[in-house]
Amino acid sequence: MNAELRTSELRVVAIGDADSFVKWSASLLDAVPGIRRHMLLVRTPLTVSREQEHMALAGTSFGGESVTRLGFDEVRGWLQGHLPDVVVLAGRGHFVRLIARVIDRLPQRPVVVSGLPGMSIPALRGALEYRRESDLLVLHSHREIRAFEALADRLGIVVPTALATLPYARTASTASALSRSRAGAVDAVGSGASDRDQRMPRGGLAVAERERRGTDLIFAAQALVPAERHEREALVDILRRAAAARPNRRVVVKLRSRPGEAETHLERDAYAELLANRPANLVFSYEPMALALSRAEGLVTVSSTAAVEAIARGIPVIALNTFGVEKSLLNTVFVGSGLLGGADDVVARRFRHPEADWMHDNYFHAPHESDWWSRVQELVTLRRGGALPAKVVPTGRGGALRAAWHRKSVLGSEDRSVAGTLALGIGAPLVDGILGMRRARGRAGEDTWADITTDYTLEPRPQKDPVRR
Repeated sequence: MNAELRTSELRVVAIGDADSFVKWSASLLDAVPGIRRHMLLVRTPLTVSREQEHMALAGTSFGGESVTRLGFDEVRGWLQGHLPDVVVLAGRGHFVRLIARVIDRLPQRPVVVSGLPGMSIPALRGALEYRRESDLLVLHSHREIRAFEALADRLGIVVPTALATLPYARTASTASALSRSRAGAVDAVGSGASDRDQRMPRGGLAVAERERRGTDLIFAAQALVPAERHEREALVDILRRAAAARPNRRVVVKLRSRPGEAETHLERDAYAELLANRPANLVFSYEPMALALSRAEGLVTVSSTAAVEAIARGIPVIALNTFGVEKSLLNTVFVGSGLLGGADDVVARRFRHPEADWMHDNYFHAPHESDWWSRVQELVTLRRGGALPAKVVPTGRGGALRAAWHRKSVLGSEDRSVAGTLALGIGAPLVDGILGMRRARGRAGEDTWADITTDYTLEPRPQKDPVRR
């Protein structure tokens, strides 16, 4: 790497819309010293509200003039005017590909990085295919690297991968500072910890957590799992039982969005509805997870990335296995962790700490093993020297009609074109039919959601999680 690149301030722009991706990309870039950061929030049906934006960016150096909201048709002009060295595409797969087509039209092409905002086991076919034109795919554990490389090999796709520390895998001291910042206190530093400051806990609770333990049972709610209404009703019953067992302690249902706000995945049978009538010590919270964990005795989840955030702070966890341990529940990542537990464990608050071997393979690798930023710098050097060919999004089948459907699906009402409306009317039934056939063909067998021998799947999601909102 040349000295000029090491000493210059690279211009790095994250482009996102949905809450989890905005939070992830802001935290990821905030850990890199010496760069000029900016966040573009593109208007789609999933774009964070002002309150969600505040929550997602709090505790980072993003805010004020470093954040720009704009429409999709303004993205190309903004990028041409600011000429970033690196663009981080932070959104669902269809969004990533739509913005990648804009980048393809730029006269001066940046290095294109993409990634996923949380635990990504199993590796999903769509997650890889929609990011295949990226110069680098950022993943967050050795296990994820293996899973996505195996999936790429299975599909015949070449996508370079690199390892980063998951932004939420912070030590107790770092997370406590973040909580104070998000609660409105002054953060003298104003930025996240760098990789060299993130140390995984070993041998039990972090020192800061020994000195201060909360009393809340935090339940990290998820939109996709469990999927069936009867399962969500059963989970609500577990939470009610836990509240009744310790009436002097709170059970906190940590929700991602307030009524009327969008989030990354579409939620059906919301907990706010299922818990309309509840005991006084069973409460909802919309605050940042870091702040909720500052009062936690332990965390319960089916498969939320909040488990990683809790582990990093030395807070014990129960990964709920009441509904099974399978790919479709996104909880096979916890096999071998020592964290799996059932309903009675939740009611009795029998929280657990993870096994050390599991931690190293799953999100708590040593800081020096994270190589994503050094890889980005190498790619910038190559592109500046003309030695990094552009990975252009192919036109694909369907031509202009497919492109119009893709744009309308991602942008929703923000796309007012006649072509988009027409394409959506024609394309939506076709896409639903194709996905239905793929699900029907893949109910069992190799490389499916039912195949527990792999950490990836070739099938579409069993849960219907529409692009259109």
